[in-house]
Amino acid sequence: MRMSRFAALTSSLLLAASAALFGAGQASAAQADFGYVALGDSYSSGLGAGNYDGASGNCKRTTRAYPALWAAAHSPQTFAFTACSGARTGDVLSGQLAPLNSGTDLVSITIGGNDAGFSDVMTTCVLQSESTCVNRVNQAKAYVDSTLPGQLDQVYNAIDSRAPAARVVVLGYPRFYKLNGTCTTGLTEGERAAINGAADHLNAAIAKRAANHGFAFASVAGAFTGHEICSGSPWLHSVNWLNIAESYHPTASGQSGGYLPVLTNAA
Repeated sequence: MRMSRFAALTSSLLLAASAALFGAGQASAAQADFGYVALGDSYSSGLGAGNYDGASGNCKRTTRAYPALWAAAHSPQTFAFTACSGARTGDVLSGQLAPLNSGTDLVSITIGGNDAGFSDVMTTCVLQSESTCVNRVNQAKAYVDSTLPGQLDQVYNAIDSRAPAARVVVLGYPRFYKLNGTCTTGLTEGERAAINGAADHLNAAIAKRAANHGFAFASVAGAFTGHEICSGSPWLHSVNWLNIAESYHPTASGQSGGYLPVLTNAA
């Protein structure tokens, strides 16, 4: 596991501050250098949190997303936010890696859900029968087992080659549903359980590939426990017929209360 460069930076700044206080000289500007690059899909761009940056177009990036919130709280010298709604592993490789370099200290990423067919799985489960939903979930899980690991390896290899000194934090996906919760309509309990199981399956595969590359995997399942759909205080949108793209994505509270503290602890 790679050492947290942010933790090292914090320690060096504290030492520099102490040195300055006791007359041992001033910290050099280089000690405060810290570069953060945020990659990934809609869970990193902030789709569902609102207040989107018009310049980001269909990528739907927002200052309410956890990467922007982390950057605002920690003031890295450089911050590049290239995560994009709808991104798959190939999109990260072709369009998001340019800001990475040997001076990058921290990289965060969520990726893999769209490759596994997240949108189609949820559409199938909302519109079709329980048996059809479960079959589609099982197809997605088979893809995660057979194909996704190689796609993740390509992304992780590319990050490592471009930013070899960076602390890389791979964040997972939440379970969508609180089982036996307050929902009285919509999906069946069997469908909800199958979808939660698929999220766990996907996270396990991502965690394994991240570990094999020496990256940190940061689970958000615990942070979202008690805030799933069908809970009394959900941090995820259910089906939003007025803005269908935001369905099953974290709200602003999910970004700030769920993802942000997980990244902060892992960075």
